[in-house]
Amino acid sequence: MHHGEEDMCCSSHYGRHFFTKEEKIKKLTEYKKWLDNESKGVAETIAKLESN
Repeated sequence: MHHGEEDMCCSSHYGRHFFTKEEKIKKLTEYKKWLDNESKGVAETIAKLESN
């Protein structure tokens, strides 16, 4: 799955092309966690740069 890709069918030319509702929920939940961690890292970097 490409990050942020809402339509999860046909996301790859190889392997599976269609996902169940549960699989979509799991993938989106994992993606949200990744985004939350990325956002936290950005905020920490900004704070560090501002304190210098």
